[in-house]
Amino acid sequence: MRARARLSLLLALPVMILQRCGLRSAAIEGEEYDMIERVTASGAPKPQGPYSHAVKAGGFIYVSGQAALNPDTSAAEIGTVAAETRRTIENIKAILEASGASLADVVKCSVFLADIRDFKAMNAVYAEYFGEAKPARTTVQAVLPAAGLKVEIDCIAYRPE
Repeated sequence: MRARARLSLLLALPVMILQRCGLRSAAIEGEEYDMIERVTASGAPKPQGPYSHAVKAGGFIYVSGQAALNPDTSAAEIGTVAAETRRTIENIKAILEASGASLADVVKCSVFLADIRDFKAMNAVYAEYFGEAKPARTTVQAVLPAAGLKVEIDCIAYRPE
């Protein structure tokens, strides 16, 4: 583990312990810490329900499931699985950037495909975006909430303050 990462984890440890105890903010040596921050990204489609684009907690950024929605109109952009994967990851990028992170900070993705036979096409686009920064990943076939959409992706990123 790199020295900077160890130091960040050491400094975050008291905050993480307080979080586990259910506290949402704390003062440590006179510094005020918000333990949970909800993120709304202007460059991403509006949430389609009662959820945040992302939630930052203890150095982690939890990005809600994203799909191929137009960031300006929030309308579904139904297309090939490759096109939908590209739009979905662009939406995730916008949310991560609004959270102070990037795709390089992603540690875990969950990919939901309407048809598992689309795995190869999704995977080709996914590889373009993540390249050598390969996060852990789960891919499953699922019934997606919006009719016609082929892919939904959520992720967790780690970006210590």
